[in-house]
Amino acid sequence: MTPEPTILSSLREKLLKGETTPLQVAAQALEDSNQNAGQNVYLARDREWTLGEAERVRQTFSQMEKPPLFGLPVSLKDCFDLQGFKTTAGTRFYAENNRPAASDSAVAARLREQGAVITGKTHLHPLAYGITGENRDFGDCVQPRDPSLLTGGSTSGGAASVQEGSALLAIGTDTGGSIRVPAALCGLAGYRASIALARERKLWSGGVHLSPTFDTLGWIFRDLRDGPMLAEGLFGLPVPEKVSSRVKLGAVSGSFLRDGEANVLMALEQCKQRLAQNGAEVVEFRPDDWDEGMSIYAPIQASEAAAIHAPHTGGDFSVFPPPLSDRLAWGASLSSDEMQGLRARHSAFRQRVDKLFELYDFLLLPCSPLSRLKAGADHTETRTRILRYTVPLSLAGTPVVTLPFAGGAGMQLVAPRGADGKLLAYAAAYC
Repeated sequence: MTPEPTILSSLREKLLKGETTPLQVAAQALEDSNQNAGQNVYLARDREWTLGEAERVRQTFSQMEKPPLFGLPVSLKDCFDLQGFKTTAGTRFYAENNRPAASDSAVAARLREQGAVITGKTHLHPLAYGITGENRDFGDCVQPRDPSLLTGGSTSGGAASVQEGSALLAIGTDTGGSIRVPAALCGLAGYRASIALARERKLWSGGVHLSPTFDTLGWIFRDLRDGPMLAEGLFGLPVPEKVSSRVKLGAVSGSFLRDGEANVLMALEQCKQRLAQNGAEVVEFRPDDWDEGMSIYAPIQASEAAAIHAPHTGGDFSVFPPPLSDRLAWGASLSSDEMQGLRARHSAFRQRVDKLFELYDFLLLPCSPLSRLKAGADHTETRTRILRYTVPLSLAGTPVVTLPFAGGAGMQLVAPRGADGKLLAYAAAYC
């Protein structure tokens, strides 16, 4: 039996055949926007601008071969410049002090070159420095389908835009889990690119970094089968059409999973069974040394973030709400000797993860021990709990695909650095 086409592929087919137009698609997307309780999926949008973009796309490609993203509504995280719009990085400080961008960021330019219609600039955890989607300046981002739940962050509005249907695709960043976690919590797919891929494609120009050592880009979307096309559209990355199902999969087990909720652990078992049925040899392993990850990651991240924002604030981090201000002040206090030691530990940690790929083709583990983040609850400890699951792969710089599961219990499928094409092809075919 031939599987049903994805929503994205069906829409693309209609656009290519002229059965609908970019303008019609954009108009519907705009009608569906800001449908969460806080009406803050987007921090900036302009109906006339987006409709004008849709018409530009139609005219530009009317006599040309249609690129992968032709006519598709795409939301842009508000840490990337879009000509004519302010870049707030999710903060009142930058909203009040930044001028409208004079030109597109490299990401926005790439999207427009590939025929995408940008629907607006989306909500994010302030400075992209958080994992819950809470934001004191612009309001917390709750899920359109359930106002009692946060989206997760920092690509909070991106996940919400795909969930509500105002975008089929969302551009996100992932430093410590900012694509993986909101995708999982919102029941969506995600793709975090290898750390070097965005750098090699020079896609960070016009973007606000959080921590350049760990920052990368990617997508939040609905269906894993669309992943290969999205990698081509954003990165120009060729993905093999066929990949073997006969892989060796290293599944995390043991004490690392000690705080996983029952439905998260159940989803992990279901995922292992599914992949085994599709041909994978699933072998459990115990990453007992991964708990060291946060003690390496957090200070490097804080130091780099402080160095980025200090010139704009005059070193006064109190312009940002706590706990961001506290983290930034801590990062600024770290000495060069401390940083040198942390860099050495980071290198050693990355080498240990690299060695796992001498044994396994892919690794598998949950995106988070939690599948639901209640809006209004105390999330003081949530960041540390979740990042323990995502940070080891951030330290390794690996590509990761979020495998969506019901109830927010998404899984991380991980490949070696640079093996993005193989990862996306495998996820599209067998997950």
